[in-house]
Amino acid sequence: MSKPRRNDRAEAYIVATARTAGGRKGGKLKDWHPADLGGKVIDDLMKRTGADPELIEDVIVGCVDQAGEQGMNIARNAVLASGLPESVPATSVDRQCGSSQQALHFGAQAVMSGAMDVVIAAGIESMTRVPMGMPISLPFKNGFGIYKSPKLEERYPNIQFSQFAGAEMIAKKYGLTKDQLDEFGFGSHQKAIKATQGGLFDNEIVPLEISLEDGSKETHKVDEGIRFDASLEAIKGVKLLAEGGAITAATSSQICDGASGVMIVNEKGLKALGVEPLARIHHMTVVGGDPVIMLEAPIPGTEKALKKAGMKIDDIDLYEVNEAFASVPLAWLQKLGADPERLNVHGGAIALGHPLGASGTKLMTTLVNALKAKNKRYGLQTMCEGGGLANVTIVERL
Repeated sequence: MSKPRRNDRAEAYIVATARTAGGRKGGKLKDWHPADLGGKVIDDLMKRTGADPELIEDVIVGCVDQAGEQGMNIARNAVLASGLPESVPATSVDRQCGSSQQALHFGAQAVMSGAMDVVIAAGIESMTRVPMGMPISLPFKNGFGIYKSPKLEERYPNIQFSQFAGAEMIAKKYGLTKDQLDEFGFGSHQKAIKATQGGLFDNEIVPLEISLEDGSKETHKVDEGIRFDASLEAIKGVKLLAEGGAITAATSSQICDGASGVMIVNEKGLKALGVEPLARIHHMTVVGGDPVIMLEAPIPGTEKALKKAGMKIDDIDLYEVNEAFASVPLAWLQKLGADPERLNVHGGAIALGHPLGASGTKLMTTLVNALKAKNKRYGLQTMCEGGGLANVTIVERL
């Protein structure tokens, strides 16, 4: 094993992680306002640490579709919907699908600099109540223009930036067949089923009370997207999203409602809280790449992160590579020469759902818990993001 670099700097520790179980579009979380979802996660993090609310110096929340119920600084609204006092500030972050992973990076940078000692980084997305793309489509339909400027058009003429097109481009570039994608999608469900039935998500999920159609109440604590009856034959039978392509709905991430979060502290924060850290944030990287193929940036991002950290891919015990589409983690595995047995060991977004801005801290929650369950040391998380971006985070379990 290569020796990871540790600079003489202040450290950032994760002391608590939490996430809601995912809800399908129009499913079990449809009646939950996104600010209230976020508030519940914040309250859970406070409960897990027993933190004095006065110690929380900022709440940084990732959210992609910041409009409607997710408008007006959803981070601040989540704080006001939680048990935290009004004195706790909050801000919202949009780095597309990496929004809450970036919130984690900002939180870590704040405590490492010494500017703050205790920060909550979280993510919120209700794709039921704020449909994907609404901040773009709604103004456009009402005559208020589109995000693509004349200069952008000049640089990328007649190009409509599309994650779906990007997923197909990646499959073609890396020679990935529909059969390979289908098998990966089936595997995601199988791993998620095993993790759920083995109780491996129990410690990370925040139970939520929901109302059923008959008026009765139920506790939501199982990811709704998992297909417990999934078969490879059924997945292979799902129609293609594009003629001549390789991607189907069964090999794409599921639309999902949910929230997630982590509490991040430095040495001073650790002493103030009087808790043991779960993990240390070892390295953080963010990169930009081709916005047309869009979803390939996790590859150069991981290469850069490993180089800067003085590590090799084999030094990493577990990887979380967001399953936006099956082609993304498969291409990542191929290019990095990574061990598929270490990838998304409890399933990924194809089975568990991808609540956009909430996925960053959701994946980190699962990664930290998986490292503990498997008694492993180093974990790496990355995800593709709109605009050809990618965040990469390496953590060390303590």
